[in-house]
Amino acid sequence: MQLFDLFRQIHSASGTPLHGKLTWIVAGLGNPGVPYENTRHNAGFLAMDKLAEQCGVKLNQIKFQSDCCEAMLGEVRCLLMKPTTYMNLSGNAIAAAADFYKLPPEQVIVLYDDITMKPGSLRIRRKGSAGGHNGIKSMIAQLGTEEFPRVRIGVGAKPDPRYDLADWVLSKFSETDMTALQPALANAAEAAKLIVSGEIDQAMNRYSH
Repeated sequence: MQLFDLFRQIHSASGTPLHGKLTWIVAGLGNPGVPYENTRHNAGFLAMDKLAEQCGVKLNQIKFQSDCCEAMLGEVRCLLMKPTTYMNLSGNAIAAAADFYKLPPEQVIVLYDDITMKPGSLRIRRKGSAGGHNGIKSMIAQLGTEEFPRVRIGVGAKPDPRYDLADWVLSKFSETDMTALQPALANAAEAAKLIVSGEIDQAMNRYSH
């Protein structure tokens, strides 16, 4: 076996063999570490885990301040990543990867939580403001634009307006909400596959609700 073939097999991490040039980044936002597992703010991480599972790969490489790996989404070679910078600095990791691969922001998809939507709902957009989300604020600051596609995953609104926002997004999903979230995680992964294939309108029509 030639060294290049071995390299490709290692970096496909048991998924579909890699081919072509890497042309997209798909990033899920969240906070690293056991205390943050299954919290609302980590919906992006959960969606990335689902996407990696669907691709037959593991996010077991450490590069660009993230847990990442390469994978084929259909016929498109992508970098899948979960920044380990903590939410507020997510843009540092993602911008570093985009700069390394010379990719424009329009070829960076971000999956993240949205408290304005009920658990299990999705909203797909070509671009947009941060809407108060610190991870997206960081991305906009580091990429220098709001023009990157995103998949927003509903995690539910605060139970009371007086409830502290940080406490809410860092709270763990209830069993009921986690059950409702599962189809959305799978659909977010499917939407990402459509977007990298140039089918964002189809992704919106099929999964935004």
